[in-house]
Amino acid sequence: MPSDSSLLIRHAQILQPDGGFRVGDVHIQDGKIVRIASHLELPSDRSIHEIDATGLTLLPGVIDPQVHFREPGLEHKEDLFTASCACAKGGVTSFLEMPNTRPLTTTQAALDDKLQRSAQKCLVNYGFFIGATADVLPDLLDANPTPGIKIFMGSMHGPLLIDQETVLKKIFSTGSRLIAVHAEDPARIQQRRQQFAGIADPAIHSQIQDNQAALQATQLALRLSQQYQRRLHILHLSTAEEAELLRQDKPAWVTAEVTPQHLLLNTSAYETIATLAQMNPPLRSPHDNAVLWQALLDGVIDFIATDHAPHTLEEKAQPYPNSPSGMPGVETSLALMLTQAVQGRCTVAQVANWMSTAVAKAYRIPNKGAIAIGYDADLVLVDLNTYRPVRREELLTKCGWSPFEGWNLTGWAVVTIVGGQVVYEHGKINADVRGQALRFDA
Repeated sequence: MPSDSSLLIRHAQILQPDGGFRVGDVHIQDGKIVRIASHLELPSDRSIHEIDATGLTLLPGVIDPQVHFREPGLEHKEDLFTASCACAKGGVTSFLEMPNTRPLTTTQAALDDKLQRSAQKCLVNYGFFIGATADVLPDLLDANPTPGIKIFMGSMHGPLLIDQETVLKKIFSTGSRLIAVHAEDPARIQQRRQQFAGIADPAIHSQIQDNQAALQATQLALRLSQQYQRRLHILHLSTAEEAELLRQDKPAWVTAEVTPQHLLLNTSAYETIATLAQMNPPLRSPHDNAVLWQALLDGVIDFIATDHAPHTLEEKAQPYPNSPSGMPGVETSLALMLTQAVQGRCTVAQVANWMSTAVAKAYRIPNKGAIAIGYDADLVLVDLNTYRPVRREELLTKCGWSPFEGWNLTGWAVVTIVGGQVVYEHGKINADVRGQALRFDA
């Protein structure tokens, strides 16, 4: 469907910006929401495409603020086309991607290359972080458009690993753009790697990269953020200790996220899915799950990201520690969280806030994250009445597996709309749709 045509969604249960719901119609024109009403009468016109949304719930499209889509350089795991198809199927209409591709996204030229690739391949909207290196390249402050600077304080080798406080201080003290950190202490991890050397049980991963390693790095990032009054975002918070630290002292300019896997999986997963449960930072204890959930409910944690980081099953089948860390997530994240809402752990409105509205606010992405007149028509219709299991053979991610395989979920996307265009409908992808580069207003 061309972007200049009209789209009319009828009889949907519409999430309103105040968190309430109303049954009604939404009229979309030229990629924007132009009218919302209990009932809309439009002239009979072949260019108006109607969707009967009776029994379905209309939510703002998910903005996934942390993914690894592997292109360029690692396309055997995933590429921008396959990843964006998986996004569309999962109700994800925009993503922010990380810089650890090959080549690394540390220059304007590398950023431009990703933007050009995405314009040709991506079915959903896209944005890309710029990666910090120890030599602090000039493009770190000047490259555009980008949601911010990504610092790997741990779980990385090569130029993207920054483990010296002097370098961190230089980055935190220069410029004003948002800094997002992967916070794990590399010195502690290295020491514990030696301590537990020779153990091939993947469950040891959670002990090597333990809670203390995460806490120490988060403490350092917070200290530097406060010292330089620098906008800080803490990626994939995973421990009770970090959540309690933020609960005690979280400056207004600091935000944090959590992944569905750190809310819903714990170290018991190693017994059933072995290295498929291996990620960075690792899965933690049931106690950590509970404290993270409460922090999310209380607003200590601001939003949700998947950290979609696919590897092939062959790569994952290698014995630990040769097995790579990371798991896919964009296809299942919305259904996972909506299932929690239906089961009473949170509300549907909270899920939409954590997965869309709060992300748009934190990264200053204009006209997204709400169903309101004048906003971009990035929307998802979900079915909250039907349960369906996660099946490996139905996944669109190139890696072809999920740590949640077999989980029976509700809230699956039925229709996904990007810029007013139907990109996914009743199990079918419209591969002709293209998303747009996201803007990040200063």
